[in-house]
Amino acid sequence: MIGRLAVLGCLVASAAQAQSGDAGYRVGVVSESGDIVTWLKPNGTGLTVDRVVPVGVMPSDIDGPHNITGSPDGKSYYVTIAHGTPYGSLWKLNYVGDSLLGRTQVELFPTTITVTPDGQFAFVANSDFHGDHPRINVVSVVHTPTMTKVTDIPACDMPHGVKVNHGGTRVYISCMHSDEILQLDVATLGISRRAKTGEGHAMAAAAPASPPHGPAAPPAVGGANECSPTFVSVSPDDKRLYVACNYGNSVQVWDAATLTRLKEIPVGKGAYNVEPSPDGKLVIVTNKKDQSVSLIDAAGLTEIARIPTSKKIVHGVAYSPDSRLAYISSESIGADPGAVDVIDLAAKKLVASVSVPGQPTGITILRSSITSARR
Repeated sequence: MIGRLAVLGCLVASAAQAQSGDAGYRVGVVSESGDIVTWLKPNGTGLTVDRVVPVGVMPSDIDGPHNITGSPDGKSYYVTIAHGTPYGSLWKLNYVGDSLLGRTQVELFPTTITVTPDGQFAFVANSDFHGDHPRINVVSVVHTPTMTKVTDIPACDMPHGVKVNHGGTRVYISCMHSDEILQLDVATLGISRRAKTGEGHAMAAAAPASPPHGPAAPPAVGGANECSPTFVSVSPDDKRLYVACNYGNSVQVWDAATLTRLKEIPVGKGAYNVEPSPDGKLVIVTNKKDQSVSLIDAAGLTEIARIPTSKKIVHGVAYSPDSRLAYISSESIGADPGAVDVIDLAAKKLVASVSVPGQPTGITILRSSITSARR
């Protein structure tokens, strides 16, 4: 009976969304120099501003929100605040009303966030952009119901990308300076494997001498030239990893079971973010220094299109739940605002763009019946 009521509830919500013209999700983007979160409402293939939410606590300085992601239940969202005194923080906000539900201090310049499918834990990469390198930086683990930091895991030199797999068993970390990807086991909070993506920034990747969680992973081996991986993502079936090589101008494809590289695909200059579509058919790479995004066919592992963006410095990517549209954030340059572009994936072309001020960077989709209730 409960199952039937749940199905009926979903059908009623879907019918209400269709009748109102509401897509049932919102696009959220943070602006790093504007200290705001902008929520955008899909309108056909376009976007309109739904609301703008101020974040940060420093009255005379920029707090620097860098990344955003939604909770699995769609009721809240998380934002990394990069600047602090000196440490940054992770914020949890209620989607309805945008009130602050909690925040916790993490480490130096937190960048990307990933949340386990059960919503219990967030993993935050602390990139420490302005510190001395080489050094071992940490990934912070936060218990999200209480917003309590569980631990800081020594990881690598400049971790930037973090992504949990869909099974919730592993977190993958991309390390820009030590030029490697790591596998972290959620059950033990220990780093179990490392693999070289390139030759690195004159620093041999090595595990910390005294790891706090389980035995040290063996040193990474392999790799040629320099990749400087800015982000890692996971295919919908958890079988493949996609790694954006910012220096290599490529995307690497890895087998998740063996952590071995399958292929390297040339893309545009400054590959930055990479994300597969929800249906697993496409992979998009944002080319930060090329004013474009690359569309990769996930089956053939080839670039099938390179689509120009409206702004020069391309940053993040998110998808509509039905895999029809991609949303691309691009950063500001001086007084020229940034933007979120809309790409029609079937037509392989840019179909709409909306200006977003204050250096838009991280972008996400929040899908919930709550979103349509806010209209």
